[in-house]
Amino acid sequence: FYLTPPQVNSILKANEYSFKVPEFDGKNVSSVLGFDSNQLPANAPIEDRRSAATCLQTRGMLLGVFDGHAGCACAQAVSERLFYYIAVSLLPHETLLEIENAVESGRALLPILQWHKHPNDYFSKEASKLYFNSLRTYWQELIDLNSGETTDVKEALINAFKRLDNDISLEAQVGDPNSFLNYLVLRVAFSGATACVAHVDGVDLHVANTGDSRAMLGVQEEDGSWSAVNLSYDHNAQNEHEVERVKMEHPKSEEKSLVKQDRLLGLLMPFRAFGDVKFKWSIELQKRVVESGPDQLNDNEYTKFIPPNYHTPPYLTAEPEVIYHRLRPQDKFLVLATDGLWETMHRQDVARIVGEYLTGVHHQQPIAVGGYKVTLGQMHGLLTERRARISSVFEDQNAATHLIRHAVGNNEFGTVDHERLSKMLSLPEELARMYRDDMTIIVVQFNSHVIGACQSEE
Repeated sequence: FYLTPPQVNSILKANEYSFKVPEFDGKNVSSVLGFDSNQLPANAPIEDRRSAATCLQTRGMLLGVFDGHAGCACAQAVSERLFYYIAVSLLPHETLLEIENAVESGRALLPILQWHKHPNDYFSKEASKLYFNSLRTYWQELIDLNSGETTDVKEALINAFKRLDNDISLEAQVGDPNSFLNYLVLRVAFSGATACVAHVDGVDLHVANTGDSRAMLGVQEEDGSWSAVNLSYDHNAQNEHEVERVKMEHPKSEEKSLVKQDRLLGLLMPFRAFGDVKFKWSIELQKRVVESGPDQLNDNEYTKFIPPNYHTPPYLTAEPEVIYHRLRPQDKFLVLATDGLWETMHRQDVARIVGEYLTGVHHQQPIAVGGYKVTLGQMHGLLTERRARISSVFEDQNAATHLIRHAVGNNEFGTVDHERLSKMLSLPEELARMYRDDMTIIVVQFNSHVIGACQSEE
């Protein structure tokens, strides 16, 4: 099934979104120039989500990617709720009081976030009241706990992740008299999602990660070449510290059954995630909730089974690992992406492709043909393709789209092969999933002048 270049482009560009930060927003000149984001589904419907927002009552910008499993319900809920929890965790005591007083007296609320959303990124209207009430309970507790100290960003991120996960679990246990909402909160809790979120404020960059999506910094070296700096670690069986952490939290007798075939209890790839109450609740609680829940829940095989060797829950946490990085003028961009990208591309290639795209300057590496026997004709083809690649940069107005094009269409020589791209994009739904995962990418571009000025001021 052959797709023409315009057909390929329309598939690749369907979910792209770009945001440019206004030059001067009255408060501060931002260290972020803007961002590009895009998604390419493999599942139908896609299980990934993305979010971006500017914090209005504090400084800074939030960006995140969320990778759902066992459905998209949990990723959807986390994508629309987590930033509110983070923003509230960062607010000073007076602002929290102001917001609570406004709700009390029925006045208009101070807006906390300005969202930057693609038209496809919807909010579930039906649950907004429930979500708001849970959030309000959280800020009321923060008001009562008032320590008078300013909140540390790292602490705020950890508290927000843990609190939202706790609320997802509680809402499912309490249920809801409205059967549609009851089914929704149960679907959110029984499915799961990983999250990788960045908070950028001036030269301060924090990345909070739960699961196996990743954050990577693109750095331009003095000679103009590009290098990648990891700003997150995967929470899975490939991470020895993570395997050790899980083992430390359970009795020695369970050591052999905790991680099987590189999965938690032989079932789950990520070792940290939101939702997934099957790995968090006691067996009694799971049975009670499923039995008292709506009938649709009983038709769902996933909710009925209990993981094997399930003795000392919880086995799973949503607590993020937070990495801090102080931005330097040579730090040009940040890539946040779900594992669909990292399964197909090495971070070094990601850094180079995005760096060359953003600067429009291509460092021509000698053509590497490895152990291939290459005829003169093929060599001529490769050189022609390389020339075409330089002009092809201009067909993408979005860095995330450009990256997806390479992730899906690269051949063994590292150039985009239109035929391969066409084949990969025309796979039927049931096959697509065997070749690639959902891909969600946000590329954040930094303002080196602002970062340099912040540094020299200090």
